Amino acid sequence: MIRRIAAALSAALLTAYATGAAAQSTPTSSIIDAIKSHGELICGTAGNIPGFANVSERGEWSGLYVDVCRAVAAAVFGDAKKVRYVATTTQNRLPMLQAGEVDILVSNTTWTLAREASLGLQFTGVTFYDGQGFLVPKSLNITSARQLDGATVCVQPGTTTELNLADYFRRTDMKLTPLVIDTLEGVRSALLTKRCDAYTIGTAALSAFRAGLGDAKDQYVVLPDLISKEPLGPVIRKGDQRYFDIVRWASYAMLIGEELKLTSANIDQSVGSTDPDIQRFLGQTGDFGKMLGLNNDWAVQIIKQVGNYAESWDRNVTPLALPRGLNRLWTDGGVHYPPPIR
Repeated sequence: MIRRIAAALSAALLTAYATGAAAQSTPTSSIIDAIKSHGELICGTAGNIPGFANVSERGEWSGLYVDVCRAVAAAVFGDAKKVRYVATTTQNRLPMLQAGEVDILVSNTTWTLAREASLGLQFTGVTFYDGQGFLVPKSLNITSARQLDGATVCVQPGTTTELNLADYFRRTDMKLTPLVIDTLEGVRSALLTKRCDAYTIGTAALSAFRAGLGDAKDQYVVLPDLISKEPLGPVIRKGDQRYFDIVRWASYAMLIGEELKLTSANIDQSVGSTDPDIQRFLGQTGDFGKMLGLNNDWAVQIIKQVGNYAESWDRNVTPLALPRGLNRLWTDGGVHYPPPIR
């Protein structure tokens, strides 16, 4: 009797193990299935931040955030063009993601505890390490945020920026008159007509906003003070671990590509490399793509079609004259430190 029970238990354990192994070898994702069924990744992003997420008059999208969506599409479809972009605002971006109107949100959205713990959303990593600052007219002769006592400051609603602004003025015991304006066009008008003394948001958006002022841009300056830390990265809905893994590692692939000095120009010539890290990245050794439910050349497609992080930065952000700063690799004094493909 004991032998029969032991044999039955062993058989059950072997069946469970085989079932688990099979499940691991063929990963599933309801969101990826949905994305493949409609043939494109639906990417929510700002649409009005040059260098990060911007749509031209010809309907062409570009920017550092846009490239993240392109990288995910390259990994999933083998085609970075299979993305449909949806312009979002600071007020509707998170509800749209929650409602499933977009598959991913990559915008000036700060990773915070409340957003991740209470909204059913999940950040997959950090694309851009930012901090909140101030844009002021040079005519005010202000060189520090500590000189803004009594100022009227333009700020957009539905953002962490509002809270940071109030916290900073309270902490420094300065008086503040916030002027809440929903659109960037409204902020631009208010600043140019002197309805507000300053505009506050992350420095990336400030640099892009200043560049968009055209001939008037030289009349404004971004103050050196940072009043917050703003880790900005891709956001998805919680509950689909496989999709989370794909989005996270698509972003990491751009950074790892830079680490390995793999670019869109030389990726094809790297096939003969004897470097084990490069071989794993190229999918020549290990089934790392299959572990994600992708083809083993998933990372190759990202670099070939989108480029590594440095290529994306140089193409999109460098023209804004925004220093890379913290967004350099860890090997170059920055804080981007991607885990290895191993």
